[in-house]
Amino acid sequence: MNNTDTHPQATIRQCAILAGGLGTRLGALTATTPKPILPVGGRPFLGWLIREVSRFGIEEILLLTGHLSDRVRETVTAIADSLPRRLSIRFSEEPVRAGTGGALFHAAPMLDERFLLLNGDSLLDINLAAMLAAASQDDPDVIGRIAIRPVVDTSRYGFVARDGDRITDFLPRLPEGTPPGPGWINGGVYLFNREIAAHANAICSLEADILPNLARAGRLRASTADGYFIDIGIPADFERAQTELPAALRRPALLLDRDGTINIDHGWVGERERFAFLPGATTAIANATKAGWHVFIVTNQSGIARGRYTEADFAALHAWIANQVHQAGGTIDDTRYCPYHPDAKLDAYRRVSDWRKPAPGMVLDLMRAWELDPARCIMVGDQQTDVQAAEAAGIKGFLFPGDDLAAFVEPFLNA
Repeated sequence: MNNTDTHPQATIRQCAILAGGLGTRLGALTATTPKPILPVGGRPFLGWLIREVSRFGIEEILLLTGHLSDRVRETVTAIADSLPRRLSIRFSEEPVRAGTGGALFHAAPMLDERFLLLNGDSLLDINLAAMLAAASQDDPDVIGRIAIRPVVDTSRYGFVARDGDRITDFLPRLPEGTPPGPGWINGGVYLFNREIAAHANAICSLEADILPNLARAGRLRASTADGYFIDIGIPADFERAQTELPAALRRPALLLDRDGTINIDHGWVGERERFAFLPGATTAIANATKAGWHVFIVTNQSGIARGRYTEADFAALHAWIANQVHQAGGTIDDTRYCPYHPDAKLDAYRRVSDWRKPAPGMVLDLMRAWELDPARCIMVGDQQTDVQAAEAAGIKGFLFPGDDLAAFVEPFLNA
């Protein structure tokens, strides 16, 4: 991949989450605790949901609240302090019981031009990067893209009818005369244009009142996903989630050096004009994402200390890198960089740091923040200092010879 933008933006900044439901099917469990913040596997359910979506470049979470909104606000504020990546948290509280469509109607002034929307009581393990990349190619009249998932029995969830990737209808059950059986269901993950709110009323249902009409008008597309899915709306599934959800989301991790591993090392690369991906780099990241791995960048950046570029320049470059990687169907979950050097030109960066490889500080910080299992982590870099940092952190390190990165990491992903 070169440095020419051939695709529209494939990174989304905002994720709205529907968190206003009553959860009546859970009985006493939701009498004083809203369903989305019930404890699952040691943290509130929303904690897992927000943690997952943060992997794909989301910067802001907008909670659409109603029932017991104060409890949601209190819990999500606490969740924000424990997230691996710092996110902005905002709230839109519906003035009356408004339904899922009404929640969007009342939140309209706070919505970005394009935003993700999630159900707050279900989780689908989906490669959002692939969904974003597909959406960036949609026709202008498409208002949204919805993740759909195959199940063996659609009777509980309703049925999504489609023609290729075009959603044609949403049915509350299989067509009349058809016995219960397999089909595609709404996975509760949406990518919408803000125009969706113009199709809502103050009190209405997204699923019953808005989506069927848009589907029949040909304005919705589908992204298929077959990853782990859980809806905590009934007691049996809530109990099942206690062990299944943590097991599904505690992922293996691929840690990558940057210069010389992801991109050509021209020396102190801090600007987009000097950045060029190495062969197989975006494919390697996409393959790791598809395989369910975290992908992290761990990079020394003495060019900042030397005054060749600023931390703001570095952040801008990495925002562009993230969009290129998303367009290829992958994601960089998080990045650690060390701007310090003992011989820095700039006083603010002149010091010895335990984050500078071969010291393991950056690796250890990622392991702590993302709760990584060292036995399920590997680090790949083009210098011995990368391998030394990995080993000092208690994970395996591998020296990249500089050929095709996708071919190099493939055996680890398939092991």
